[in-house]
Amino acid sequence: MRSTRPAAVIVLAAGEGTRMRSAVPKVLHPIAGRPLLGHALAAARGLGADQLVVVVRRGAQAVVDYLVETAPDAIVAVQDDVPGTGRAAQCALDALEPGSGTVVVTYGDVPLLTTATLADLVAAHEERSNAVTVLSAHVPDPFGYGRVLRATEGSGRDAVVAIVEQKDATEDQAALTEINTGIYAFDEAVLREALGRVGRNNAAGEMYLTDVVAIAHGDGGRVGAVVLADAREAEGVNDRSQLAAQGRFLRDRLVEAWMRSGVSVIDPATTWVDAGVRLDADVTLLPGTSLLGTTVVLTGSTVGPDTTLRDCTIGPDAEVVRSHAIGAVVGPRAQVGPFSFLRPGTILDEGAKVGAFVETKNAHIGAGSKVPHLSYVGDATIGVDTNIGAATVFVNYDGVDKHRTVVGDHVRIGSDTMLVAPITVGDGAYTAAGSVITEDIPPGALGVGRARTRMIDKWVDRKRAGTQSAQAAAEARARSARNDEQQGEEPGL
Repeated sequence: MRSTRPAAVIVLAAGEGTRMRSAVPKVLHPIAGRPLLGHALAAARGLGADQLVVVVRRGAQAVVDYLVETAPDAIVAVQDDVPGTGRAAQCALDALEPGSGTVVVTYGDVPLLTTATLADLVAAHEERSNAVTVLSAHVPDPFGYGRVLRATEGSGRDAVVAIVEQKDATEDQAALTEINTGIYAFDEAVLREALGRVGRNNAAGEMYLTDVVAIAHGDGGRVGAVVLADAREAEGVNDRSQLAAQGRFLRDRLVEAWMRSGVSVIDPATTWVDAGVRLDADVTLLPGTSLLGTTVVLTGSTVGPDTTLRDCTIGPDAEVVRSHAIGAVVGPRAQVGPFSFLRPGTILDEGAKVGAFVETKNAHIGAGSKVPHLSYVGDATIGVDTNIGAATVFVNYDGVDKHRTVVGDHVRIGSDTMLVAPITVGDGAYTAAGSVITEDIPPGALGVGRARTRMIDKWVDRKRAGTQSAQAAAEARARSARNDEQQGEEPGL
């Protein structure tokens, strides 16, 4: 990618997007973890332009809110009721201080467009001292696109002379396969002056930005084109089917890039990686893995199969199997899963383990500690080398407020223990299986919170007479009596 710095980039995001059939503005529909507009802004920002302008339609408050949150330095220009891309660009220029240099115009619904392509467009524009440079492409079915018209004779042979929209094209023009992507580099002065001469005398009754090409050519300015090698890069999104198709293509591009950087992806077709994810070399992603948001996976770790991580950090040499995690931090050599759910605030220190069918929330699990199976750990701190027995519940909610449990180092929590917060279990302490613990346990003590077993003989015979349970009990007593007789013992003793 050549080094270039245009004076401004204009992102047109004022389209109605009616074919999305959604209350959400088209440019805010997401793929790969970002709205379409987010991808467009990322590509535009890579140029390092002095100014960035986003044109929105009147009343598009959701788009404005998104820009305020994610691109506060962007200038927001509102398009009035005059339709057309030419008017949108004019509104953008009105929001800028007049100057000189190159102005790039792109769109908020072209998520596959890269900074590299825009930089090549600007470089070609400036190297050739063009008035206008069009980003074009050849497609097998050009229906619906504006056609690029080139000179066929004279010293400027093959120079671009005009762009004609589908609705206004003659039969011969409609047969051309070189299309206008709608992305341009303009000399700012040329663009400002030409837009003042653009009318609405066309089939759609709109101000076409494409008319600037013919005006610039007619004024003697040089108009060139940079032809895209892959037309899909400049494809826009008009409906949800195209949104999904672009999402798959972007997924393939991202996964391919990570594989080339040293990540092993066993089944790229079932692996989804958002644009904001970061992966180290020698990470392995197994089939059915989705890495979303700002997830980071460090070297040597294995994720999957069938795992979804959002905004998580996975330390080196860790393993996450068939699990779901949001906002969790998994330390070096820690193990998660299968079938675990790590909720926000979960931290696993080095070598910790969260096993099968475990849910954690706002829990810090110390180095080497284990929660192997069938447990809930919420609002808790667990020390080092502690074991939490199966079916343990950290009872953190009293119906109004959440409370925290602190478990020390080298503790052994017996299976089926209820730890009723707020309590502290001291270092080296134990709890008896099946206990309900409601008080602090001192270091090294055994906490027992269960009643002595009491037997009520022949309760089933009296209370459940005639049931299969009563019949089974009677047969068992008869077998026991026969065994006693065979051994020479008095029955019932």
